[in-house]
Amino acid sequence: MSHPFDLSGKVAVITGSSKGIGREAAHALAAVGAKVVISARKADACEVVAEEIRAKGGEALVLPCNISRKPEVEALIAETERAWGQVDILVCNAAINPVYGPLGNLGDEAFDKIMHANVKSSIWLANLVLPGMAKRGGGAMVIVSSIAGIRGTPVIGGYGISKAADFALARNLAVEWGPQNIRVNCVAPGLVKTDFARALWEDEANLKQRTSTTPLRRIGEPEEIGGIVAFLASPAASFITGQVIVADGGVTIG
Repeated sequence: MSHPFDLSGKVAVITGSSKGIGREAAHALAAVGAKVVISARKADACEVVAEEIRAKGGEALVLPCNISRKPEVEALIAETERAWGQVDILVCNAAINPVYGPLGNLGDEAFDKIMHANVKSSIWLANLVLPGMAKRGGGAMVIVSSIAGIRGTPVIGGYGISKAADFALARNLAVEWGPQNIRVNCVAPGLVKTDFARALWEDEANLKQRTSTTPLRRIGEPEEIGGIVAFLASPAASFITGQVIVADGGVTIG
């Protein structure tokens, strides 16, 4: 019987994987045998992660991509298939949050930018990748969302709306592609110590207040989310689809 977490021979594309959760997801996937595509806007930052993985004996390919630009998204998948023949695992991690403040101050352009990058790009990627997975008998897609899609927030409402849309996207794709043995799930992290969320955790007073009533009394680390991504992509999660896995130290139940 094969190991339930074994991804040997599988090809995984991870967007936004030059740092933070995406980087740790790439490391976790590589650790269980997957060949990983490191993708973000800056090639040099991607190459650093790829070299880390290669140094541990893994296989990594660098393909820069701005997920807001459809031709670059199309090239990302085409180049992956050219190099490695297929995509078995798709991790949609890249996202943006250009504004802080109430929804009353959220301009149309900023809202469109958020939804374009955080939601539409995942639809593009799904439409490019899932048909090929179906032809090969199955695959897995994981969307890195956020508890901002579950809880209200006074400062990142636009981002939260896009993260709630992730849940609906995963459920609908799971229904559409489940008969072809393709699983689609979301991870919804709470506050994690990444550059992306720096404004929320760097203020020590705010952080102390935030964690004082959190059951685990701390924020998360990127590797704690990366492992969940690898789990959802693995045979160990073969009966899980259309779900949102919350990893927030207990914030939403506290």
